[in-house]
Amino acid sequence: MTDKPEKFIDENGIRSDGRRANEIRDVKIEVGVLSRADGSCYLEFGKNKVMAAVYGPREVHPRHQQKSNRAIVRYKYNMASFSVEDRKRPGPDRRSIEVSKVSREALENQIFTEYFPKSAIDIFVEVLQADAGTRTAALNAASVALADAGIPMRSLVSACAVGKVDDTLVLDLNKNEDNYGQADVPIAMTPDGKITLLQMDGHLTPEEFKQGLEMAQEGCRQVYELQRKALIDYYSKKTEIVTEATTAEDVKKDAPEEPEDVTPVDVTEDTEETEKIDDTNETGVTKETDDTKEPGDTKATGDTEETEDTVKAGDVEELEDSGEEVPETVKNADETYGQMDESEEETSNE
Repeated sequence: MTDKPEKFIDENGIRSDGRRANEIRDVKIEVGVLSRADGSCYLEFGKNKVMAAVYGPREVHPRHQQKSNRAIVRYKYNMASFSVEDRKRPGPDRRSIEVSKVSREALENQIFTEYFPKSAIDIFVEVLQADAGTRTAALNAASVALADAGIPMRSLVSACAVGKVDDTLVLDLNKNEDNYGQADVPIAMTPDGKITLLQMDGHLTPEEFKQGLEMAQEGCRQVYELQRKALIDYYSKKTEIVTEATTAEDVKKDAPEEPEDVTPVDVTEDTEETEKIDDTNETGVTKETDDTKEPGDTKATGDTEETEDTVKAGDVEELEDSGEEVPETVKNADETYGQMDESEEETSNE
């Protein structure tokens, strides 16, 4: 513990850390920092560093703690052993139990617990570095973590403290002001002015208490705006990422299908065969197969050549008169054409 300073506020109304009496410390809020929690928040309030995680609604264990008509809210506040200058004994103590109780009550009536009967909503807050006002910083972080978890709430809860040093009311006490000040009043409230937590340590006159309450309310409003902005910024970025991914999928679906790769066909052989056919046609000789030949057809060469299948009946008589031997194929052809002539005559007579 540091020594008590001679003065907390100088002649110009400036406090030891450079703030004026009605100014709060710098606040930094990060949402969704823990992937395995349903909702989470990391908060820096001055030199305080706090991590909050929310799990649920989920099944209650042990079962005898279940409520048939609503969910139960469990809040655990803990200060890490290394969070203070002198090492703190690990585990719960009387102070952490007391802070857990009043913090749970400050948040519970803002949660729609009736929506989740027989279930539990667990809130865990770990103070990583302490510098006065840890219970108010923890409440601010827990409220944002609840919103991140999607727990239905009537409103966010914002907290701030007011105190008295050198007979002057100051907002958001730092470590020396908390240790050596004349009074400390932590307050938690909703944006519409409903107070959910109010404690006082020290002595204040009724007029000082009324003035201090107004200062604390103004400080809570400033904290609320920072909480709201952090949530909006976080979910705006998530929405943009989801929108971009959806747009990319739609564009991919709407895009015309790319043609499949066509394997090139080697046409070299066909070209060579075509060239051979063209060369053959240039000679003027028409090649016909045995199936396409008709009687009387001849090749398109200069000399007329007749095949054995195309010999007519008159040729057989010429061969017999000349004394030459008539081939069997010619005789067969003669008989065939004789039969064809008879069939044609019968058809004409009919």
